[in-house]
Amino acid sequence: MPNITLALPEEIFTLMKKYSEIRWSEVARQAIERYAKKLALLEKLEYEAKMKQFNELLKESTLTEEDVMVLDEKVKESLFKKIAETLR
Repeated sequence: MPNITLALPEEIFTLMKKYSEIRWSEVARQAIERYAKKLALLEKLEYEAKMKQFNELLKESTLTEEDVMVLDEKVKESLFKKIAETLR
C-alpha cells in the first residue's frame, strides 16, 4: 500500500499527540477514501446529467449512423487542415 506524508499546523499536531491512542493514519485514510468516493460519485452524476441532456437534444434527430460517420470524416479533415496550416 502506498504511503503519503501530511503537513499539519503545530496546534493540530499537539492536539493529536494528546490522543495518542487514536490511529491517526487510519482516520486520515478513511477521510481520504470517503472524499475520493464522493468525487467519483459526483463525476458520475455529472456525466449522467450531461448524457441525459445530450439524449434530450438528439431525440428528435433524423441523422442516421451513416450521416454521423460522414460528418465525423468532415470534422477530422477540417481539423487536419487547421493543424497542417499551423505547422507551416
